[in-house]
Amino acid sequence: MAQPVYDKQTIEQMDVLKKISAISKKTGIAFWLRGGWAIDFLLGEITRPHNVIDLITWIQHREVLERELLKDRFKNIPVKAKFKNRQSDFSKNNVDITFGYITRSSDGLIMMNGLSEWIWRSDSLLTTPFILHGSSACVLHPRQQLEEKEAYEQIGRKPRQKDVESKRLLRRIIDDSFC
Repeated sequence: MAQPVYDKQTIEQMDVLKKISAISKKTGIAFWLRGGWAIDFLLGEITRPHNVIDLITWIQHREVLERELLKDRFKNIPVKAKFKNRQSDFSKNNVDITFGYITRSSDGLIMMNGLSEWIWRSDSLLTTPFILHGSSACVLHPRQQLEEKEAYEQIGRKPRQKDVESKRLLRRIIDDSFC
């Protein structure tokens, strides 16, 4: 088991996640964690400090979501032009948040909005929430997250140490819980 990580940034991120969960509940907009926080929720423990909270939701919820985040004093951060159709970035209390947007292809397959070549697994969106320190959230399937990490490497992204560790943890989660 990893040593608990309870620094100021982690506490602020957990608080921001609670605020996003409240907005989700109020609006009926589902979201899924991905990346480091998703792994932590899957494991039920905080494994390391995180730089950002990565979330996924459906593109049709973008306008309502952005309006509600702004109402709750989240700051909208501009994204590069090539990502505008795929994500929105926000910040609150020095916590960076990225919302990635998914849609369905004409065949009904899940894909990143505006990126038809990136088809996701049909079981990507787990519907059972996971609990971490009293907060609950749905997460992307660990196989989906592992495939993403591996795809990044295939297109030339050099893996960072945290990517190597994330892949190790995702394989363990899959072996232990999703065989």
